[in-house]
Amino acid sequence: MEEVATISARTYDLAKTTLREVNSALHAADPTGEFVIDNPAGAHNVAVGLDAEVKVTVVGHVGYYAAGMNQRAEITIEGNAGTGVAENMMSGTVWVKGNASQSAGATAHGGLLVIEGNAAARCGISMKGVDIVVGGDVGHMSAFMAQAGRLVIRGNAGDALGDSIYEARIYLRGKAASLGADCIAKEMRQEHHDELAELLKGAGFVDDDTRDYTRYGSARNLYHFHVDNAASY
Repeated sequence: MEEVATISARTYDLAKTTLREVNSALHAADPTGEFVIDNPAGAHNVAVGLDAEVKVTVVGHVGYYAAGMNQRAEITIEGNAGTGVAENMMSGTVWVKGNASQSAGATAHGGLLVIEGNAAARCGISMKGVDIVVGGDVGHMSAFMAQAGRLVIRGNAGDALGDSIYEARIYLRGKAASLGADCIAKEMRQEHHDELAELLKGAGFVDDDTRDYTRYGSARNLYHFHVDNAASY
């Protein structure tokens, strides 16, 4: 029988190696490489700007902007993430096993961001095509000015959910403390049940019943300025 070669992950220890060296190595890596980053200790800018189909596992908590500007890479954070995780992501997958601080997935254009725990304020702010699935709750002003993409919230949402939303879709299983300007509940048609089921499956939440979710989106009253709506802007 022919032996199948196995790929062993290369490990970097941030207690011994500088973050600049680690990120530089990831950028120069074989496109099929696998990497482990130990002892991140809340470091900022871990695994940013990747543009290859590498797999990176960060063992521990990270600080600001981890996995920012990601393209194609599969990044797993085995801990919590600080402000702006997966900010401006273009493609690939970022998976946070713990909680995320504010502005998770901000301005992201594509790919999948999964947060198994809770996300703080402004999750998905100005999202432009990314899919975000949050296993728990999100904070206030989540999906503010969200232009495109899908935000799935398996828990509850804080105040002003979807404020000034454009064409992004929000699927919420729990309750929203309040809806933001121009955000309304919308009908869940079969296409939305199918879309939501696919997103939940991709994030590992296969037991959820899509009938427990409400879809939210734009009432389309604020697309163009009108003096009668001035108080809503």
